[in-house]
Amino acid sequence: MRILLLALALLLPAAAPTYPVVTPGKPFAFPRDHGAHPTFRTEWWYVTGWLKTPEGKDLGFQVTFFRTRPPTDPANPSAFAPGQILFAHAALSDPALGKLQHSQRIARAGFGLAETSARTTDIVLDDWRMKRTPDGRIRTSIAGSEFAFELTLTPSQPELLQGDRGYSRKGPAPADASYYYTLPHLKLAGTLTRAGTPVTVTGQAWLDREWSSNYLNPRAVGWDWLGLNMDDGSALTLFRIRDAKGAAVWAGGSHRTRTGQQTTLAPSDVSFSPGRLWRSKATGASYPVAPTVTVMLRGKPLTLRIKPLFDNQELDSRGGGGPVYWEGAVTVPGGRGYLELTGYQSPLKM
Repeated sequence: MRILLLALALLLPAAAPTYPVVTPGKPFAFPRDHGAHPTFRTEWWYVTGWLKTPEGKDLGFQVTFFRTRPPTDPANPSAFAPGQILFAHAALSDPALGKLQHSQRIARAGFGLAETSARTTDIVLDDWRMKRTPDGRIRTSIAGSEFAFELTLTPSQPELLQGDRGYSRKGPAPADASYYYTLPHLKLAGTLTRAGTPVTVTGQAWLDREWSSNYLNPRAVGWDWLGLNMDDGSALTLFRIRDAKGAAVWAGGSHRTRTGQQTTLAPSDVSFSPGRLWRSKATGASYPVAPTVTVMLRGKPLTLRIKPLFDNQELDSRGGGGPVYWEGAVTVPGGRGYLELTGYQSPLKM
């Protein structure tokens, strides 16, 4: 879903303000860095996870809020000038339906209807909300035409700073990078409503937080990203940025044990093999929905065979100006999480 924000930025005028460059060595400060960074071009609060119903049924879900600073003149005095644009997306993966249910919101910031806080996580977009409470819990509420969430996410582990203390390379140039941290193993409780009937849900989730002004190298046409909450309490983040031939422009990620021992993965440590492909009848795109990922972890290879909750977790957002991509709930032996596959229906043009 993070790709929707990047695609939106492409539709805006070419002239741009000067955006800050992501550089190594920036100290993170919480709760400040839970909040917005409005001078940067793009940013997201990205929650994925698994829900369990009272009957024991497993569902995947996503709730994501985005902020982008469009290339408008900062000196424009009009209250209607789009100094910031907010976008949000929510999706539900139910194998009984065999396809995603999804909903979205978009608005320019202002007027109390679309706002972010720079002090901590506190986002309003129409009737959708994500807010961090002083005790560290994250509450989010969304209401779409087919479903609604009221969820509370409780951290069980500290923030995981990705890359070099939060400076996460995404390409061969040092500026191809983001500031990036993760909250894995979030305990989840709340309510899911469908067809007017609320049910209590529990589960586990994952929060990705990134902000950047130059997320992708010009050679990149898409990416594969995987976030896994492992049953032993460890967390794995794995990604590769792909070029037009399917080769890795960059790759990386991290592993953190339950006790907090963290390993940052270099490009040579992460290898994606496509595995089984699924072809969408709706869009014609073919996705490697069951890849095998090999990770060199402390000198030893770890092989992860990915299994999707079901194949058709494709989201076609072209009706709202976004791209076509695949994002869904997956499992591995000893863990579960989310896989995102972008740039397979058509290359991303940055």
